[in-house]
Amino acid sequence: MPNYTETEVKLIVTDLDSVRARLETAGAHLESPRVYERNVRYENIAGTLSGQGIVVRLRQDSRVRLTYKDGGQVTDGVVSRAEIEVEVSDFTAMDMILGKLGYHPHLIYEKYRTTYSLDGAEIVLDEMPYGPFVEIEGDKATIESVIKRIGLEAAPRYAGSYVALFEQLKARLGLSFTDLTFANFERVDTKGLIANGLL
Repeated sequence: MPNYTETEVKLIVTDLDSVRARLETAGAHLESPRVYERNVRYENIAGTLSGQGIVVRLRQDSRVRLTYKDGGQVTDGVVSRAEIEVEVSDFTAMDMILGKLGYHPHLIYEKYRTTYSLDGAEIVLDEMPYGPFVEIEGDKATIESVIKRIGLEAAPRYAGSYVALFEQLKARLGLSFTDLTFANFERVDTKGLIANGLL
């Protein structure tokens, strides 16, 4: 029986190159080179999914995946929640199916992601439009062990989603755009706000 639970921590970092060097020194395996991701989050007709922490997402990178996540629980900055994901063959067709079922695109968000594995954990280096992050997925003990092994004990943990952080930034900076894209953040300086925990 597959395990449909995701357990991960999101770490705020200032430099992904140094993290990459630490991973390679520790013997991490490069699972997937840097790839561009386009994600579409959907809402239902009543607009109640986001408020409940429910994610219905269609993602396109080197493949296309449809994902469901629930709100989950947070312990020591580590988030555990249901995650059910299936690969589909056609992004446009799946988008049309979701539309026929009453779901509509709520927002688009982009990132570049590089994926490593180490000691049974998946480590991803995420380049978001508003800054760099490291996500580590595995069981809680493995996550904590990998954090120590690559020297990220002091890195701040962020228990929310990238979209939740986007909403915080929009409120703090008075941003009017609705999509989390590189083009929208081209002239927005967020480094000090995120890295120094000012949100």
